[in-house]
Amino acid sequence: MSGIDIVGMFDNCKEIDRLRKEQEDVYNEINKIHKKLSQATPEVVEKFGDSVWSKLRQLYVQAKGLAEQEVSHSNALMNQLDAVLQSGLSAAQRKKIEVSEQKKKRLKSDSDPPRLSSAAAVMRSILENPNSLIGEQVAAKIKVAVDDAQKDEWIVVKVMRFDRETKEFELLDEEPGDDEDSGQRYKLPISRVIPFPKRGDPSSAPDFPTGKHVLAVFPATTALYKATVVNTHRKRKTDDYLLEFDDDEEDGVPGMPQRHVPFHKVVALPEGHRQ
Repeated sequence: MSGIDIVGMFDNCKEIDRLRKEQEDVYNEINKIHKKLSQATPEVVEKFGDSVWSKLRQLYVQAKGLAEQEVSHSNALMNQLDAVLQSGLSAAQRKKIEVSEQKKKRLKSDSDPPRLSSAAAVMRSILENPNSLIGEQVAAKIKVAVDDAQKDEWIVVKVMRFDRETKEFELLDEEPGDDEDSGQRYKLPISRVIPFPKRGDPSSAPDFPTGKHVLAVFPATTALYKATVVNTHRKRKTDDYLLEFDDDEEDGVPGMPQRHVPFHKVVALPEGHRQ
């Protein structure tokens, strides 16, 4: 392996790690500004002047530059890894490996059972072990009164218990600073509950491609809305999603805002979703 650039691979790994940490700092700054703007009245926002928008624009430019650098170093590292994997193998050995992999893929596709839809898979998982959600936060579809009518809304709640007789969850709408006795409680059937991916187990999270419609927690809130995946540079399942939320236009800002949402706050869009 004398021709392998070990030092170059190590440098690329370190640089990717540094860039990701720097991106996280920039994203946090962006989200702080968006939160500040979303909580301020129009009069207060106007007093901010151009300085806030200028800073926000600079942060987005900085985030874009860091992301492009990460892509560049990641591509370089992938090429170096390919060189390592290919080194020492003869043409005949490489051909044998390729044929073997193709056979495995064919056998797997022939033997795999039909996949359940995402909704059916979630439902089956909950039915098999509903008590596993006790103490966890989930997405719940509740009814709220709007202009003498009932409207569905998705919110983040905590699972308190599961009633096996009625097949319903008892859920708590937690507010910051509230104890368990003061929060709003709901009893909902399994069909109106969606578990979130586990933060400590990224393998439980689905991988949504660019352009996919999802249901996600809007930053700095406990409400979920329909959104579209727009980022193309998620390298790991633990990376944030970059989303565009429906009806999220900001006055005076061109285009739709793109917001970072942690992977464990994004779930598949329920079939027939209306909100």
